Amino acid sequence: MNRDTDFSSAPSLTIDRAIANLQQTEDTGDRYYAAWWLGRFRVRDRAAIEALIAALEDTTDRSPDGGYPLRRNAAKALGKLGDRAAVSPLIECLHCDDYYVRESAAQALEQLGDRAAISPLLRLLEGGVEAAVRVPGKPYLVQPYEAAIEALGTIGATEAITEIEPFLAHSVEKVQYAAARALFQLTGKVEYGDRLVAALTGPKLQSRRAALLDLGAIGYEGAAEAIAKTFAENSLKLISLKGILEAHLERNDNAQIDDRAVEMMALMDSLL
Repeated sequence: MNRDTDFSSAPSLTIDRAIANLQQTEDTGDRYYAAWWLGRFRVRDRAAIEALIAALEDTTDRSPDGGYPLRRNAAKALGKLGDRAAVSPLIECLHCDDYYVRESAAQALEQLGDRAAISPLLRLLEGGVEAAVRVPGKPYLVQPYEAAIEALGTIGATEAITEIEPFLAHSVEKVQYAAARALFQLTGKVEYGDRLVAALTGPKLQSRRAALLDLGAIGYEGAAEAIAKTFAENSLKLISLKGILEAHLERNDNAQIDDRAVEMMALMDSLL
């Protein structure tokens, strides 16, 4: 099976069939799809979680570059399932020699939100910006800095502020944005949210897209009007505004739809 396949039209599975497919070793495509399916449909069955955790140590499914596609997919699925039993195995994955396994594990640990992941994630930042260079001949840095920094912000690792701040000056824009996003979450200072707002007017569409998603993730209300005017897909702008509206309502205990919420909903309506 092509690993870039859109699974939306693939045949459905039962929980038992997906677990059985994941546990067999003959067809790597079936195993890869089973891991995706269990995460996509939020299957919180104990046997499914145990099978996914076991898949984090798989050695049979290898890509031409030596990576571990099944491990990557299993990590992503475990992040979606929210079971704390996966925290320690995912932390172990941060030592994997496959960059994309480390990245998927960091993203999954962000979703799980367990503070036990803070120290292991901080170790990925060792050496600071000076060490955060691109791997020769590869399209990625030596560590998944963006994922690690975002995870530290979401988990609430205030002890990581000093280590994260220098990454505001990293040469890769998405790493800069990750740092601004995390620092806003950890300090509440609007200057970090405003850095992301400024990125909405940048010349690169990919950078504007990244800033949109980061602003939605942190629920920065001051960005709402700028988001609506950004030169990017309306679908992404709606996702960002939805995140901000949900954060606004949560901060107000969802008690009532106030004037600011109405303003944000009007912005969303204008994009439909």
